[in-house]
Amino acid sequence: MGGSGTDGTNAGKRPNERLGSWFVRSGWSKGELARQVNRRARQMGAHHISTDTSRVRRWLDGEQPREPIPRILSELFSERFGSVVAIEDLGLRTAHQTPSVSGVDLPWAGPQTVSLLSEFSRSDLMLARRGFLGSSLQLAAGPALIEPMQRWLVPTPTGEPAADPSDGRRPRRLSEIELDLLESTTAMFRKWDAQCGGGLRRKAVVGQLHEVTDLLQEAQPAPTARRLFTVAAELAELAGWMSYDVGLQPTAQKYFVLALHAAKEAGDKPLGSYILSSMSRQMIHLGRPDDALELIHLAQYGSRDCATPRTQAMLYAMEARAYANMGQPSKCKRAVRMAEDTFADATFEGGPEPDWIRFFTEAELNGENSHSYRDLAYVAGRSPTYASLAEPVMERAVELFEKDPDHQRSYALNLIGMATVHLLKREPEQSVVLAEKALGVARSIRSERVNNRLRKTVDTAARDFGDVAEVVDLTDRLTLLLPESAEAV
Repeated sequence: MGGSGTDGTNAGKRPNERLGSWFVRSGWSKGELARQVNRRARQMGAHHISTDTSRVRRWLDGEQPREPIPRILSELFSERFGSVVAIEDLGLRTAHQTPSVSGVDLPWAGPQTVSLLSEFSRSDLMLARRGFLGSSLQLAAGPALIEPMQRWLVPTPTGEPAADPSDGRRPRRLSEIELDLLESTTAMFRKWDAQCGGGLRRKAVVGQLHEVTDLLQEAQPAPTARRLFTVAAELAELAGWMSYDVGLQPTAQKYFVLALHAAKEAGDKPLGSYILSSMSRQMIHLGRPDDALELIHLAQYGSRDCATPRTQAMLYAMEARAYANMGQPSKCKRAVRMAEDTFADATFEGGPEPDWIRFFTEAELNGENSHSYRDLAYVAGRSPTYASLAEPVMERAVELFEKDPDHQRSYALNLIGMATVHLLKREPEQSVVLAEKALGVARSIRSERVNNRLRKTVDTAARDFGDVAEVVDLTDRLTLLLPESAEAV
């Protein structure tokens, strides 16, 4: 029975009612399902799979098939019904929880990381319509998030990352040119995201990530595997960032976690610290600054002996954001100063930098630090003192981003930030001017994060200054030009 993909445990088996229910609703015959399983297995390279009508009947009677049959059935039923049908939903067993139902506490091992990246990106591509994949996931927070991430710091017993060649496929050796192209394509995707927002290219990034995991499932020389894990980590982080940008928060967190696992397999601690900073930013956005601070401290400790000054400056700036949102002004100000001083070292040294940190320019530094002061103002009861601290730093960020066509989303976010500062200072007319500019930029990109912040800012203006004509006009324009509908792709 080896070719059937069945474990042969028939003793005491009962009919699989869950699988039977999905099967009846699908409208397929047993023969049709068998043919689809065989076709999908061939596409995966699992040529040893040969299923027939009698085998399908045995599954319905309670026989448990071996992998990859449960995964194939999950995919086929998910595609049929347009929503995630997990392996467990079919009453089947698998070696690990599928990404659609598992949390963030995953095995820190290369083959499992590759398998999870492959399955999760495949599910995302199949079910990229808003809500289908995200609705089957839950956000982790507090100890449930922090404790598994702390294992990033624990040395793994295996010294070299390597793919599992046990599926019998012949390895395809990648040339230096092919590896260079994969890396440059990742940099291009990152540039597109900064220019256009996460909504336009997200599916393309997920597709590229899935292709890279296919390569990692083949036997590769250790140096090639390391470079592929680095590319996978960068693409998974970017997929997470784009998901965050369009409002798919549980999906974003899952990609960030998988990215951190891939970075560990690559042995790239600075990249791991960058991924943790993205997770920290998401936690701040979700109102969890304590978790954000824990993640940043993990990032700082883990990369303390290898991160460049620019990366360290970015981490200090994110630490300041966390302290600001926790209402700790002295610690926030200290972290702001550390970010400024360390960034000056980066400018002075001017050494080689990985592409993923090049976004952290003088404009970004000013944007982060001004938002820290602005956040302090909110936490301190709309304090005009902290708003006044934010204003000159935010003005500098806006001035620099206005000249930068490659970071239009950051330009929009800082325009909105400046508008909120003027609202805190009770200057609604100046706020409207900046919000109008931000609206113009928002309409040229695809970022639900920008849209939501703009709506929130205009709502605040309308609530506090509803009798000001400019505010009324802007509220009407926003409703007309930025309706509350966005499609994540």
